[in-house]
Amino acid sequence: MNDKSPTPPGERIAKVIARAGRASRREAERLIEAGKVSVNGKTITSPALNVTGRDKIVVSGKALAAPEPPRLWLYHKPAGLVTTTRDEQGRETIYDKLPETLPRVMSVGRLDLNSEGLLLLTNDGGIKRRLELPSTGWLRKYRVRLKGRPTEADFEPLRTGITVDGAHFQPMEITLDRQQGANAWATIGLREGKNREIRRAMEAVGFSVNRLIRVSYGPFQLGTLQPGEVQELRPRVMRDQLGLEAPEAAPAPKTRQKPARRRR
Repeated sequence: MNDKSPTPPGERIAKVIARAGRASRREAERLIEAGKVSVNGKTITSPALNVTGRDKIVVSGKALAAPEPPRLWLYHKPAGLVTTTRDEQGRETIYDKLPETLPRVMSVGRLDLNSEGLLLLTNDGGIKRRLELPSTGWLRKYRVRLKGRPTEADFEPLRTGITVDGAHFQPMEITLDRQQGANAWATIGLREGKNREIRRAMEAVGFSVNRLIRVSYGPFQLGTLQPGEVQELRPRVMRDQLGLEAPEAAPAPKTRQKPARRRR
């Protein structure tokens, strides 16, 4: 005899709220627990509920709009911005500088304050989690400027894997490109993204990083995108690279959008 109950139709309500662009999944769960979400006129306090398109959902007094189609943008993050929605120290974030025409977006991973280059943005929490999974195995490439005169031998510990302060870093792909005065340029490839990984690894072999630019994330390239610019990926690229079908009604993406300062 099978005691398992059938799975209710639909999707978890927090996921539906997140896909509609109203809040992240965690934020949606907090709103539910605070009694700010109702389904078909009844306030709920537990996110353990599946809903379908026939259900009427109200969040903080406003009816939930239909889910937005999954979208993905390339963003050239300038140095000096924090990759968070808010910063306790009052520093500017990427969200202070993104074009006002963008919907609510989330970053795929992070680039630290002093790092720059390619950052992926999405309106879909499922895409974000999928692209951040280590199992995705996408190579992330960086152009790195180092203070000093490194040799190929200096990088061998990093090519085989190194442990720094208890954190193990997987083998890196490193090409020493050129010496430029007191600095050297190298191209580094990673398949994971631990906190300040390249900076910490280079310090462990005796070099400090004074510039770090991410130039690619898997198949997505920074290319000629200028600092602060945003470019939306077309539905065909979403389909080819992520196996996602964009709805026919999805608006054609603009080629590029320049940043506009947001009011706090």
